[in-house]
Amino acid sequence: MGILEQFDSPPSAFLQRSVQSMILQSLNLTNFKNIGECSLEFSHKINCFLGDNGVGKSNLLDAIHFLSFCKSFAGLTDPMLIRRGEDFAIVRGHYLRRDVDEEIVAGLAVGKRKSFRRSGKEYRRLSEHIGLFPLVMVAPADIELINGSGEVRRRFLDMVISQGDARYLEALIRYNRTLTQRNSMLRDGIADTSLYMAVEMQMDMSADYIRRVRAERVDRLSEIFGRYYAEISGTRETPRLTYRSHLSDGVTLAGLLAANRERDRILRHTSVGIHRDDVEMTLDDMPARQTASQGQSKTYTIALRFAQYEFLREVTAMSPLLLLDDIFDKLDAGRVERIMRIVATDTFGQIFVTDTNRRHLDEIIALTGGSDSIWSVVG
Repeated sequence: MGILEQFDSPPSAFLQRSVQSMILQSLNLTNFKNIGECSLEFSHKINCFLGDNGVGKSNLLDAIHFLSFCKSFAGLTDPMLIRRGEDFAIVRGHYLRRDVDEEIVAGLAVGKRKSFRRSGKEYRRLSEHIGLFPLVMVAPADIELINGSGEVRRRFLDMVISQGDARYLEALIRYNRTLTQRNSMLRDGIADTSLYMAVEMQMDMSADYIRRVRAERVDRLSEIFGRYYAEISGTRETPRLTYRSHLSDGVTLAGLLAANRERDRILRHTSVGIHRDDVEMTLDDMPARQTASQGQSKTYTIALRFAQYEFLREVTAMSPLLLLDDIFDKLDAGRVERIMRIVATDTFGQIFVTDTNRRHLDEIIALTGGSDSIWSVVG
């Protein structure tokens, strides 16, 4: 059944530490999505990709995302990232991270396991890479954080926390592994109580740590989020994030699983646990999915991503990369201007932005007063 491990209380994530820079200096792509060959050298501040919809601007951002998370932001499987008609793809990034030059090389090949190397050394487990090159991406699909299922919000929360807490990621992997075990036992009709108890004990140890970390981190994220929402919207609306869990200080997962075991045997899956947790998103104490307008929803998700950025900056003591994919659509001029002024501040480090409107890109660059690069992307 594996090795039991007791997870201690979550460490304080918010100690004041000096923030160091992380810069993606260059990107080289071969057969990635619709891109045959591409070599780009980047500015340390603003990097803009200008072009019509559908020409592949977002694919460049997805390649950068892939180097940080070992997977596509768009949720595509690895074979789907290889250019049609080709047998392999390579994504290579050169970084300056904490004043040290580093190279990340990802290789994809049809019918083979993907390869991920950092400065020439291949990872034993891809989870070891998560959090070393923090990144935040803001994209139109973020509307699903409000309108989608609890699974979407849990995935967001896990991604945010895992980049700054390796123990959390380890606990999450262990929980999901034992959850799969229990579900398999339920589907197979296994009735041995001792087997269930052994698996459920492991799930309980991981779940307690995960629940405590999530509760603390959501509180902090909500605090930052409210500030950004007010700054972008220019209103006194009150947004709030609230963590909802089956567990609490007085309720253990082991007890819940035991109490629901017979019900779960009928359902043939595990009906309670931290894999059912959710983050409630409200605006003026009403569910955002039901009451927020299109502009409010867009403001909500952008503010949430900016809060994610500041949170990661705190817990990793690095400036994450910020990727902005077509974020100005459906926003009034006032909100667009306030967003541009926010990202132009020293809080945000290196930025990659796509748009169909050259004016937006020129205005951001003018506000930063720093170095910049603009590429025209054609299909």
